[in-house]
Amino acid sequence: MTTRAASPNPFLEDFAAHAAELPGAGLPWLDARRADAIKLVRAQGIPHRRIEDWKYTDLRSALDGANDLGKVASETRLRNAVQQGYEVFEFKGDAPKWVVDSFGVIGIDGTMPAASLALASSTIALRIPSNAMAGKPLGYEFSGQARLLIVVEAGAAITLLETPMGGADSFSNAGIEIVLYEGARLDHIRTASNAASAIVVEDLTVRAAAGAQYRAHFMSTGAKLSRTELHVTLEGRNAESHVSGVSVLGDGRHADVTTHIVHAAPETRSTQLFKDIAGGHSRGVYQGKITVAEGADGSDSRQTAKGLLLGQRSEIDLKPELEIYADDVKCAHGAAVGDLDIESLFYLRSRGIPEAEARALLMRAFLGDAVDEIENEDIRASVWAKVEAALIEATEATP
Repeated sequence: MTTRAASPNPFLEDFAAHAAELPGAGLPWLDARRADAIKLVRAQGIPHRRIEDWKYTDLRSALDGANDLGKVASETRLRNAVQQGYEVFEFKGDAPKWVVDSFGVIGIDGTMPAASLALASSTIALRIPSNAMAGKPLGYEFSGQARLLIVVEAGAAITLLETPMGGADSFSNAGIEIVLYEGARLDHIRTASNAASAIVVEDLTVRAAAGAQYRAHFMSTGAKLSRTELHVTLEGRNAESHVSGVSVLGDGRHADVTTHIVHAAPETRSTQLFKDIAGGHSRGVYQGKITVAEGADGSDSRQTAKGLLLGQRSEIDLKPELEIYADDVKCAHGAAVGDLDIESLFYLRSRGIPEAEARALLMRAFLGDAVDEIENEDIRASVWAKVEAALIEATEATP
């Protein structure tokens, strides 16, 4: 991987003084992990397009070359956790063992997740006890540098509704670690409707034990720069990951979803289904990598990405990848980008449907199977409402 030394910056150089003010400061294990993380931030610098994984998303240019990642206002909100008897640790006092074992342990090999560990002034850890049944969905909102750990113990199930809160000209960088014990399930819905001038980066890392399920849907209307990076490791037999998402982009907006699913155990399953619609001068990106490790026989993985361009200035980049080191596996991937089907549009118009309405029907149908991956009807209806509003903006932005 290409690295770039960060330019001298008073804030990063004086990290020790800042670290003393962070939640949990003074805990030796946490101080050590933050110190290692800031070393990585200094060594690698802010990601840019000469780094292969960031070739479509130039964060350094979006930030105008600034390296001052820490001087941003941070805020997080967690709803419906305490009321349902879940354990919440906000890094006040000594940390319980489940926090020490998992917080800041996985997914700290890139600049942005390392920055969220080292610099987050909004930090929460959440534990769902064994066999807890899914109640009211948990709400999580964040802005600035934020860090969240979720540990779902054996047999438990929860639904997480996540929303970045970044307003105009804001910068947010969140790192979320998810640990799923045997037979646990997490349904994760992320809806991002940020200001056109916002910069939003998020890194998600998931570890799934035997029989665990991670189901996620990412809906985005983009921003000046939006990047969601997902790393899932299926560590136990029969673990599953099912991920879908839609990005609907108006003029000047950018949305990047980059995933890496690792089948590390036999008979694991994963699916990915992503749909992008780009209008005006916008850019949608999907990079999806599947790795089937040696010994992960019987793994089954499917990956599909499709894009719909509404205008000549819009762009969609799709990059699926497969790495297979095991025998007796089922793996498939596909990608396609195009315009609305002319024959379908002609058919609808021949039935008396106005062109604008016909286009809207076809776009909604294009996104339908991805949005319908959301099982909860109320949540699915809420996501559809945001998608339809974004479709209006994307259509109006395209001559």
